[in-house]
Amino acid sequence: MKSARAKTPRKPTVKKGSQTNLKDPVGVYCRVRPLGFPDQECCIEVINNTTVQLHTPEGYRLNRNGDYKETQYSFKQVFGTHTTQKELFDVVANPLVNDLIHGKNGLLFTYGVTGSGKTHTMTGSPGEGGLLPRCLDMIFNSIGSFQAKRYVFKSNDRNSMDIQCEVDALLERQKREAMPNPKTSSSKRQVDPEFADMITVQEFCKAEEVDEDSVYGVFVSYIEIYNNYIYDLLEEVPFDPIKPKWNSCSTPMRNTDFVPPQSKLLREDKNHNMYVAGCTEVEVKSTEEAFEVFWRGQKKRRIANTHLNRESSRSHSVFNIKLVQAPLDADGDNVLQEKEQITISQLSLVDLAGSERTNRTRAEGNRLREAGNINQSLMTLRTCMDVLRENQMYGTNKMVPYRDSKLTHLFKNYFDGEGKVRMIVCVNPKAEDYEENLQVMRFAEVTQEVEVARPVDKAICGLTPGRRYRNQPRGPVGNEPLVTDVVLQSFPPLPSCEILDINDEQTLPRLIEALEKRHNLRQMMIDEFNKQSNAFKALLQEFDNAVLSKENHMQGKLNEKEKMISGQKLEIERLEKKNKTLEYKIEILEKTTTIYEEDKRNLQQELETQNQKLQRQFSDKRRLEARLQGMVTETTMKWEKECERRVAAKQLEMQNKLWVKDEKLKQLKAIVTEPKTEKPERPSRERDREKVTQRSVSPSPVPLLFQPDQNAPPIRLRHRRSRSAGDRWVDHKPASNMQTETVMQPHVPHAITVSVANEKALAKCEKYMLTHQELASDGEIETKLIKGDIYKTRGGGQSVQFTDIETLKQESPNGSRKRRSSTVAPAQPDGAESEWTDVETRCSVAVEMRAGSQLGPGYQHHAQPKRKKP
Repeated sequence: MKSARAKTPRKPTVKKGSQTNLKDPVGVYCRVRPLGFPDQECCIEVINNTTVQLHTPEGYRLNRNGDYKETQYSFKQVFGTHTTQKELFDVVANPLVNDLIHGKNGLLFTYGVTGSGKTHTMTGSPGEGGLLPRCLDMIFNSIGSFQAKRYVFKSNDRNSMDIQCEVDALLERQKREAMPNPKTSSSKRQVDPEFADMITVQEFCKAEEVDEDSVYGVFVSYIEIYNNYIYDLLEEVPFDPIKPKWNSCSTPMRNTDFVPPQSKLLREDKNHNMYVAGCTEVEVKSTEEAFEVFWRGQKKRRIANTHLNRESSRSHSVFNIKLVQAPLDADGDNVLQEKEQITISQLSLVDLAGSERTNRTRAEGNRLREAGNINQSLMTLRTCMDVLRENQMYGTNKMVPYRDSKLTHLFKNYFDGEGKVRMIVCVNPKAEDYEENLQVMRFAEVTQEVEVARPVDKAICGLTPGRRYRNQPRGPVGNEPLVTDVVLQSFPPLPSCEILDINDEQTLPRLIEALEKRHNLRQMMIDEFNKQSNAFKALLQEFDNAVLSKENHMQGKLNEKEKMISGQKLEIERLEKKNKTLEYKIEILEKTTTIYEEDKRNLQQELETQNQKLQRQFSDKRRLEARLQGMVTETTMKWEKECERRVAAKQLEMQNKLWVKDEKLKQLKAIVTEPKTEKPERPSRERDREKVTQRSVSPSPVPLLFQPDQNAPPIRLRHRRSRSAGDRWVDHKPASNMQTETVMQPHVPHAITVSVANEKALAKCEKYMLTHQELASDGEIETKLIKGDIYKTRGGGQSVQFTDIETLKQESPNGSRKRRSSTVAPAQPDGAESEWTDVETRCSVAVEMRAGSQLGPGYQHHAQPKRKKP
């Protein structure tokens, strides 16, 4: 399954300069900083050259049982505390510089917490230069003699380069030199002693296979990302843009010459590469000149003193080295004036600001804001890595949030396949940085799983190689003599040919003899040469035959290997098809499993809902049954009392009728037996009560609420019996209630009396009664007994459902009616007795009202019906 790679908007399907089929993982290296004190506690241990182990220091317990937890993390290579800058450069940065000279891009950044040695790794210290000066030194060692003259290459604002001829470049050089403050040339430049020790590299390093038929130009730029804004550190301003002038009142001076730093914007060129618009690019010709430009911008970089680091970087710095390469023309004398043949490669060296915790750095004000922006940009970088890894591992196509931060937006091309990416994780092994180092290790672990497309090699221009030195005059190679000189030296020397006398007969014969010897020697050498040439031809023939036989043998083996490879390819294709089929089946099964699991969850939720509904219905049913039972009991008691009341009223009515008849009979008997015509007197109340008591079979009347006479015999208090005598009650009597002197008092046996309702009392009982007192309209205290049932809730508590209310009220007998005592009141004329009613008659009947009536449940007394004399 091919992993899909997320792309930002306006991203083409296949970018120029990238191969989608070849990918390399991000190279992550780890460097451990030495401890500040020898006896300081350490939390990181180097296991081998690829593995480190984190130890939980004292005070950090990750497991519940208190055991220490040790975690190991692997890297491409681990550099211990004794690693030199040269060893680190050879492994990490040397391949990136080599790719830069061959036209490929590279990104190298340092990552870690504050105070872990990132800036030291990138810049170095006096006597031990860091990665940046070593990269510059290797570049100029490789292209030193092949550099183009100044201003042959000229940068523009579109992230590309223009090329000028020698004449235009010469005119521009003369123009720059004629300026009021011309810059000193690199040959006459004095090295700043402040950084002279940093760029003095003892080891000579040079790239391999440098193209000699091209000319090169080096341009550098230096920017910083501060509070998610981009600033150019090489921009020339009248005053220091970072620290404005201050007057004696500690306020900034309002000077019209002062120009505050302007933030730069990110743009996208025609190849969809990101660049900083309007950024200053300086052409440099030597390591000293390039590092001087870097040092000038380094002084403008924002640093601050924090509790953890005396010189803490408050921004991300990016030092870009741009190498421009153009081929020579066919004659090898001048630069080819074709812009399409220019190759631009770039190496970005990034020094990230360290992540920090404000509670440890004690940052306030601007430092706190800077720390927040630093942590936010690093969090965005980690989010981008997570999304890239997820897209590559699971085949998703999520959008990578490059635009959430200027840092990730600037370098998104590298992660999309525009060059190699290397990261150096710097860690401080002290125990105080354990938690921060743990987060750094987790980020490094995620970054190692991200793969970046491998860039392709640059295209060849097609001109004849070696044209630079082709037209230059060449002599013998070294001090080797020619073959003709060797042959001439083997001949015998010629005698003197000078003839001084006409009669000299020895000079010519000696010369003839010497020439004959040379001729014979030449003939012998020719014969020997012919023999050797024939022998060499035979050897060549034998060699050709042997080579031919070997070629035939190798061709046969090659054909066999090709057949085997073809068979293996077919097998691989078959396995790939089978793998795709199985993956498709697995995907279908996963989808089916997901559907079934979703259905299962839905059915479980529906089952739980139905169970809850049934439980609610069951609870409602129980409450309804209890309510109906109470209503039935209440209605039964009501009608029983109503029947008793009616029977008592009927008995009283019949007694009155009997009494009237007796009176009539007495009057008739008196008329018959007595001669005098006197008005019969009504018997006293005591005799009437006795007669009525003898005739009546009804129960005794209800006792009075109040005793009219203190000398009357004591009346036994009647306690009203509870309807649910078998249940336990919670008798809730607030402390604010007053004690009443009524004869009738509520009494519930086996009750738990409390002043404040509590859960413990409610859990032991089934009934609840609240005694509530309030002032009635007539000024008397009215006591209400509010009753209810106690139910257990699903949560393990108790709830009370009120069922009815009983009212106990005390009234004055002189409120609405007057009473007359039978022993004190005088006799009234005939017919006046109908307007009087004695207390005994009024208190002879008590009625208990039902729940829900307007008067409320309770005891209320009713008077006897008035009796009229015949």
